[in-house]
Amino acid sequence: LASAGTAASAAAPAAGAQSISGRVSLAPTLASRVAPGDTLFVFARAAEGPRIPLAILKRSAAELPLNFTLDDSMAMSPELKLSGFANVVISARISKSGDAMPQSGDLEGQTAPLAGRSNGVELNIDRVRP
Repeated sequence: LASAGTAASAAAPAAGAQSISGRVSLAPTLASRVAPGDTLFVFARAAEGPRIPLAILKRSAAELPLNFTLDDSMAMSPELKLSGFANVVISARISKSGDAMPQSGDLEGQTAPLAGRSNGVELNIDRVRP
Protein backbone atom coordinates (compact mmCIF):
# COMPACT_ATOMS: atom_id res chain seq x y z
CA LEU A 1 0.00 0.00 0.00
CA ALA A 2 2.83 2.44 0.73
CA SER A 3 4.17 2.10 -2.82
CA ALA A 4 0.73 2.82 -4.31
CA GLY A 5 0.46 5.99 -2.24
CA THR A 6 3.94 7.06 -3.33
CA ALA A 7 3.08 6.47 -6.98
CA ALA A 8 -0.12 8.51 -6.65
CA SER A 9 1.68 11.44 -5.04
CA ALA A 10 4.43 11.33 -7.69
CA ALA A 11 1.77 11.56 -10.41
CA ALA A 12 0.08 14.57 -8.79
CA PRO A 13 0.46 17.78 -10.84
CA ALA A 14 2.89 20.46 -9.73
CA ALA A 15 1.59 23.60 -8.05
CA GLY A 16 2.10 25.87 -11.05
CA ALA A 17 1.10 25.98 -14.68
CA GLN A 18 2.12 23.25 -17.11
CA SER A 19 1.75 25.74 -19.97
CA ILE A 20 0.62 29.29 -20.63
CA SER A 21 -0.67 30.45 -23.98
CA GLY A 22 -1.89 33.67 -25.47
CA ARG A 23 -1.22 36.37 -28.00
CA VAL A 24 1.38 39.12 -28.01
CA SER A 25 0.80 42.25 -30.07
CA LEU A 26 2.51 45.57 -30.66
CA ALA A 27 0.93 48.92 -29.80
CA PRO A 28 0.26 50.80 -33.07
CA THR A 29 2.15 53.83 -31.72
CA LEU A 30 5.37 51.76 -31.64
CA ALA A 31 5.02 49.99 -35.01
CA SER A 32 7.32 52.46 -36.79
CA ARG A 33 10.15 51.56 -34.36
CA VAL A 34 10.26 47.88 -35.41
CA ALA A 35 12.47 46.63 -38.25
CA PRO A 36 12.01 43.25 -39.99
CA GLY A 37 15.28 41.92 -38.50
CA ASP A 38 14.40 42.73 -34.88
CA THR A 39 14.12 39.82 -32.44
CA LEU A 40 11.05 39.11 -30.29
CA PHE A 41 11.43 37.37 -26.94
CA VAL A 42 8.39 36.11 -25.02
CA PHE A 43 9.19 34.75 -21.57
CA ALA A 44 7.78 33.82 -18.18
CA ARG A 45 9.36 34.69 -14.84
CA ALA A 46 8.30 33.88 -11.30
CA ALA A 47 6.17 36.71 -9.90
CA GLU A 48 8.27 36.42 -6.74
CA GLY A 49 11.59 34.63 -6.74
CA PRO A 50 14.44 34.09 -9.18
CA ARG A 51 14.81 36.55 -12.06
CA ILE A 52 15.90 33.88 -14.55
CA PRO A 53 13.18 33.14 -17.14
CA LEU A 54 11.25 29.94 -16.44
CA ALA A 55 10.40 29.56 -20.15
CA ILE A 56 11.47 31.59 -23.18
CA LEU A 57 10.46 31.78 -26.83
CA LYS A 58 12.52 33.56 -29.50
CA ARG A 59 10.92 34.69 -32.76
CA SER A 60 11.19 37.42 -35.38
CA ALA A 61 9.38 40.67 -34.56
CA ALA A 62 8.01 40.48 -38.12
CA GLU A 63 5.72 37.65 -36.87
CA LEU A 64 3.70 40.04 -34.65
CA PRO A 65 0.95 39.67 -33.66
CA LEU A 66 2.02 36.22 -32.46
CA ASN A 67 0.14 33.39 -30.77
CA PHE A 68 2.45 31.77 -28.21
CA THR A 69 2.64 28.85 -25.80
CA LEU A 70 5.23 28.64 -23.05
CA ASP A 71 5.86 25.32 -21.26
CA ASP A 72 8.47 23.40 -19.27
CA SER A 73 10.29 22.29 -22.44
CA MET A 74 11.36 25.95 -22.89
CA ALA A 75 13.08 26.22 -19.50
CA MET A 76 16.57 27.72 -19.36
CA SER A 77 17.40 25.65 -16.26
CA PRO A 78 16.10 22.16 -15.41
CA GLU A 79 15.66 23.24 -11.77
CA LEU A 80 13.56 26.31 -12.65
CA LYS A 81 10.51 25.36 -14.68
CA LEU A 82 7.16 27.02 -15.27
CA SER A 83 5.35 24.18 -13.48
CA GLY A 84 7.33 24.86 -10.31
CA PHE A 85 5.79 28.30 -9.67
CA ALA A 86 2.16 29.14 -8.96
CA ASN A 87 2.37 32.83 -9.95
CA VAL A 88 4.21 34.05 -13.02
CA VAL A 89 4.54 37.22 -15.10
CA ILE A 90 4.68 36.98 -18.90
CA SER A 91 6.83 39.57 -20.66
CA ALA A 92 7.69 40.34 -24.26
CA ARG A 93 10.62 42.36 -25.56
CA ILE A 94 11.68 43.41 -29.05
CA SER A 95 15.45 43.65 -29.30
CA LYS A 96 17.31 45.47 -32.08
CA SER A 97 20.55 43.63 -31.22
CA GLY A 98 19.02 40.16 -30.95
CA ASP A 99 20.49 39.91 -27.45
CA ALA A 100 18.26 38.45 -24.72
CA MET A 101 19.67 40.91 -22.17
CA PRO A 102 17.50 44.06 -21.98
CA GLN A 103 18.96 47.23 -23.46
CA SER A 104 17.89 50.86 -23.62
CA GLY A 105 15.53 51.39 -26.56
CA ASP A 106 14.07 47.86 -26.48
CA LEU A 107 10.28 47.72 -26.76
CA GLU A 108 8.55 45.91 -23.88
CA GLY A 109 5.30 44.80 -22.37
CA GLN A 110 4.27 42.55 -19.48
CA THR A 111 1.24 41.09 -17.75
CA ALA A 112 0.18 41.39 -14.16
CA PRO A 113 1.00 38.25 -12.12
CA LEU A 114 -0.93 35.23 -13.40
CA ALA A 115 -1.98 32.40 -11.09
CA GLY A 116 -1.86 28.82 -12.31
CA ARG A 117 -2.54 27.60 -15.82
CA SER A 118 -3.48 30.46 -18.13
CA ASN A 119 -4.81 30.40 -21.65
CA GLY A 120 -5.90 33.38 -23.70
CA VAL A 121 -3.32 35.74 -22.18
CA GLU A 122 -3.28 39.10 -23.99
CA LEU A 123 0.11 40.80 -23.90
CA ASN A 124 0.73 44.18 -25.51
CA ILE A 125 4.19 45.60 -26.19
CA ASP A 126 3.46 49.21 -25.28
CA ARG A 127 6.56 50.95 -23.91
CA VAL A 128 10.18 51.77 -24.71
CA ARG A 129 12.85 50.70 -22.23
CA PRO A 130 14.68 53.80 -20.93
